[in-house]
Order: sequence, then C-alpha cells, then structure tokens
Amino acid sequence: MDSLYGKVAPSVWQKAQKIKLFVCDIDGVFSDGRIYLGNNGEELKAFHTKDGYGIKALGASGVDVAVITGRKSNIVQTRMTALNVKHIVQGEENKLPALKAMIDALQLTPEQVAYIGDDMPDFECLNYVGFSIAVNDAHPAILNLCDYTTYTRGGFGAVRETCDLIMQSQHTLADAKGASI
Repeated sequence: MDSLYGKVAPSVWQKAQKIKLFVCDIDGVFSDGRIYLGNNGEELKAFHTKDGYGIKALGASGVDVAVITGRKSNIVQTRMTALNVKHIVQGEENKLPALKAMIDALQLTPEQVAYIGDDMPDFECLNYVGFSIAVNDAHPAILNLCDYTTYTRGGFGAVRETCDLIMQSQHTLADAKGASI
C-alpha cells in the first residue's frame, strides 16, 4: 500500500486502521531530542508546526492523543494543551505502568493503541501496544522492534507522518482540513 510518504506494508495498514489512541514520547519524537539550556536555567525545546497540525487533525478525526515523557517541563504542558492533547503524563521514567493505566481508564485494548518512540525508555511501551512506530533516527534496538519506521526524523514531521498514516488508513484524512495549530 502507498501512504502519502511511501510504501507501507499491508500489516501496518491493518494495525493503523484499529487505532483509537495515539501515544507519543516527547524528546526525540515531538522534538529533535536536543534540550537547550539558558544561562539562567531556562529550558527550551523546538516543536514543528507540521506535527502540531497532525495532532490537531488526528484528534478532530476521533482518535485520542496522549504524551508520556520521562522529563517534566512547563513547555510540554503548554504546547500539548495548545494542541488539545487530553492525556499528558510527565515525569514518568518507567512509562509502561502509566500507559497501561491510560489504556484501562479509556477502556481500550493494546491493539487499539499506537505508540511512537525513539529510544530505550520507550521499549516496553512499544512492545506492549498493537502498533509500534519508530522515528527514522531512533536507536537501532527501537528500529528493529517496531512495526513501522517513519520516513521523517523525530522533531521534523515524524508525528505528522504517523497521524496522516492513521487517518489515511481510517479514511479520515480528507476531512483533516482546517485544523488550526
């Protein structure tokens, strides 16, 4: 099958069709993984507007969106709130219990959940869900584990690519116009 970004295995297409919750890591996925620190201790991250548009469009299509990150940052809270992300979990170095609790609270099964990650803290979550996604520049162990590897790098549209893939598989991509970031 062809996605907007390139070839996709039929098994990936089938997994994407079942998704009701899309869970994202932050550093290395929503951002490029770099953390900028100012002289006064302030922390800065860059978020790509393409990813923001994808998240808003996916949410509007009926798929819930969540983030689980090991770090805690006001920047993440502000950006995810602006994107209408309903489930924001920060400061969880062991992410799997938080993911399982979220899935239970939403009365979903792991097969209805997609998770996108880039490094070893995401390994257990990626192994647990029905559709695991690695960003293009993820750690080799993550690349080898996942069902799908994005064509784009973390922080540069990989989240948007995954949102588009899910919407394309669910036939809701054409309705994704007008989601403001």
